[in-house]
Amino acid sequence: MKKTIAMATLALAVSFGSIACKKKVSDAELQTQATTVVTSNPNASVEVKDGQAHLSGTFADKASKDAMIASLKAIPGVKDVHDMSTIAEPVVVETTAAVDPANVQKVTDALKDFPSVKAEVINGELTLTGNVSPAQARNIKMSVDALQVGKVNYNYTVK
Repeated sequence: MKKTIAMATLALAVSFGSIACKKKVSDAELQTQATTVVTSNPNASVEVKDGQAHLSGTFADKASKDAMIASLKAIPGVKDVHDMSTIAEPVVVETTAAVDPANVQKVTDALKDFPSVKAEVINGELTLTGNVSPAQARNIKMSVDALQVGKVNYNYTVK
């Protein structure tokens, strides 16, 4: 009976010993590994606490975000990844016609009292050319600005 109790005690001690000797990865080690993974995206960051990785920042698209989450989950010791990141809004590039012909006509109509000045499109911009007096230059500027046709280059000569 003593041998059985001794064997049971020894088996119990070995069991507890093997469980206690199991190496646990520290949060600091996990943080180092996770940070290394996240450095591929400069707009993202990660924080590890209690084996949980908290991902934040901005990603260009869903695919890159999902790939980052999968990479973090693949780190041994990371229990879960909490996604607090966002996907960047796509950049919308507006293209506009060089100059709307209706705007050129509006400006031409506004310049009817100034026959020495003409409105034309030069290098894709509405440009006024000709010779005017200082008083005419003020009146032209006020008239054209009131039309709100956008950018206008005043390349006339003031004499």
